[in-house]
Parts: sequence; C-alpha cells; structure tokens
Amino acid sequence: MDSTTAGAAHGYTQDKDAYLKRLRRIEGQVRGLARMVEGDEYCIDILTQVSAATKALQSLSLGLLEQHLHHCVADAISAGGSEADLKVKEASEAIARLVRS
Repeated sequence: MDSTTAGAAHGYTQDKDAYLKRLRRIEGQVRGLARMVEGDEYCIDILTQVSAATKALQSLSLGLLEQHLHHCVADAISAGGSEADLKVKEASEAIARLVRS
C-alpha cells in the first residue's frame, strides 16, 4: 500500500467478503495442485487444474480492476489535477501487467 491509499476506503471494500471467499477457494485449488504433484498425478490432469486456478485468479483480478476503475479512478478524475493523472497511469500499468501475465 502506498501513501496515497493509506487509510482510504477501497472500491472492493463492499465486496471484501466475496473476494476473500474466492481467494480461499483459489487457495484450496493450489493446495490441491500440490497434492496432485506429490501424488504423481497425470501431467494433463495437473495442467487442467492449473488452468482452472489461473482462470479463477484472472477473474478475481478483472473484478478488482473494474472496481478500481469505478471507484478510485473515477473519484480521482472527478477531483481532477495530478491525482487524476496518477490514478489513470496506475490503472494503465495494472492493465498492462494483467495482459502480460
């Protein structure tokens, strides 16, 4: 967390419980992957589960990004000034990271 977001309400706050539930589900998927590797499961079965966990993380990321755009970026643009430019730049960089991953 940087100094511009310390103590601020975040766009995902209202859905925090749902995000935590999804993260716990993803955590379980990853633990399951470890068990599959430990158990010498078939490669394709493991890759199928890796794909499912990856899609779950991507979905979570897109939800967070959407809420960031609607809340943090929109609020900063409404306020104007350098904060608006900073939030747009942050969002653009986050999108670029997601596209590369």
